[in-house]
Amino acid sequence: MKTVVLAVVAAAAAAAAEIAPEDRRSGYDFAAPETRAMQDDDTANPGILGVLQGETLWTRKVGAADRSCADCHGDARLSMKGVAARYPAFDPALGRPVDLEQRINRCRTEHQGAEPLTWESADLLALSAFVAFQSRGLPIALRSTAELRPFLDQGSELFHRREGQLNLSCSQCHDDNWGKRLAGSVIPQGHPTGYPVYRLEWQSLGSLQRRLRNCMIGVRAEPFEYGAPEAVALELYLMGRASGMTLETPAVRP
Repeated sequence: MKTVVLAVVAAAAAAAAEIAPEDRRSGYDFAAPETRAMQDDDTANPGILGVLQGETLWTRKVGAADRSCADCHGDARLSMKGVAARYPAFDPALGRPVDLEQRINRCRTEHQGAEPLTWESADLLALSAFVAFQSRGLPIALRSTAELRPFLDQGSELFHRREGQLNLSCSQCHDDNWGKRLAGSVIPQGHPTGYPVYRLEWQSLGSLQRRLRNCMIGVRAEPFEYGAPEAVALELYLMGRASGMTLETPAVRP
């Protein structure tokens, strides 16, 4: 089925967010100079350790099939270039979008005969970071069919929905008040340009879903379960909203 770049999606997202494309800024721009310097230097960026671990896992044979990722996909520098920039993507077998972590686990269960990796486990984050690293410096460019549109709309609705005991939406912070301070920290625009990211607060890599759960807990709402369709829909909307922005994985954030 013919795929299309979601240029219309990006325009709609920007309009809904009321942040003009030329005004969009990565979380990198809101970080302290020391944090930016850490991200820029691969010898100082702690997220690179995860990338290197992922490179090792890429060639490790696992499961009943005794196959590695490389056995199917070959050199990741070629086969995975641009892949992370297109996720979440629609999975015809499931009839819904999946994110990069879910795609990795589906490959493990369906093609390697291996158990899925646990959400936020070091191995899953490392493989995700390694795959996403192959797209570092490329623009986010979601591709999809019209089948993905309802899920994008769902993600937009979730982004703008007030929730939790504080009765706040994502958009109230990241669209209406970006650049201001909350509890001493600058509020970014919420663009997912560097996941998995290394957060100094966590002292580890973490997924976009972990960050979303943290935000939901912060407004005293019940967080989505890892891998929940709602969480993936919100990821999808955020990536569409950031269409054209440059991937930075592994980003470093406060």
